[in-house]
Amino acid sequence: MKNLELIKYWVLDVDGTMTDGSIYYDESGNELKKFNTKDAAGFFALHALDMKIIVITGRECNATRRRMDEMKVDYIYQNIKNKKEFLETFLSENGILKEEVAYVGDDLNDLSAMTLAGFIACPKDSCTEICEFADYVSSVCGGNGVIRDVVQYILKQRKQWEEAISRAYSL
Repeated sequence: MKNLELIKYWVLDVDGTMTDGSIYYDESGNELKKFNTKDAAGFFALHALDMKIIVITGRECNATRRRMDEMKVDYIYQNIKNKKEFLETFLSENGILKEEVAYVGDDLNDLSAMTLAGFIACPKDSCTEICEFADYVSSVCGGNGVIRDVVQYILKQRKQWEEAISRAYSL
């Protein structure tokens, strides 16, 4: 079992992880995405424990920016074509160790970047290569609350889920 106590940073993918991977366009050409509100509890729990959230996505989308702003994500980087190279630089510049990073992603463009994380998780419907590589495969598909599920899993292992939810929701 990996030392989940060391995790302080969460690297999250968007398409296929926080969304079901579908891309919608309206008649004006605007890109639309559907986010699941269940993920909010995961974001709030992480904030309650002062963990940092880093979103790295290969696409540029105003809907993503808006949702991540609502979730008060610490860092959001869009239109990143080489996630591994980007993440290597980010971790190095910020003095972040591999063991301190959890990564949640779903497809081949995440695979090489995932090697930089101490803990890897993915949605149930991720590609085979990711599922085989992951430390934890969520019981839910992308866009159906994967972030909440993974956060809850790790925080329960750390015996911090109740504390985080209590702080986040003033229970």
